[in-house]
Amino acid sequence: EKFDRLRYVEIKHGRISMLAVVGYLVQESGFRLGGNIDLAGTKFTDIPNGFAAFAALPTAGVLQLLLFVGLLETGIMKDVTGTNEFPGDFRNMNPAGGLDYGWDTFTDEEKLEKRGVELNNGRAAQMGILALMVHEQLGVSLLPQA
Repeated sequence: EKFDRLRYVEIKHGRISMLAVVGYLVQESGFRLGGNIDLAGTKFTDIPNGFAAFAALPTAGVLQLLLFVGLLETGIMKDVTGTNEFPGDFRNMNPAGGLDYGWDTFTDEEKLEKRGVELNNGRAAQMGILALMVHEQLGVSLLPQA
């Protein structure tokens, strides 16, 4: 029971970290959405990367982010039916049959391998986003400068 909870938390943090690393790299590459982020005319391009973005975001935007993450945490990203196959299995989110994407077509050995790959990628992403954040605060970029 306790191990399953710890594994669930590890998988969740790994998934968040994988998204964070991709988001950080996309932002650093210069990609920005077009248009304005608020009604006052603040453009997406006016928001800096990393920690500086929190200070530049409008208060309502930060509150929307917190509300969205809270909604995901409490209502969506969990085992809704209690029938998950393993910790972190959220295929049952969709009442029409779940988010399977072919998972049930894999053999037990393939499932175990894919779960191991996700776990290891999540661990690597946790270290990766930590390194990106630390180096940002140190003022040293890990990314090649053009």
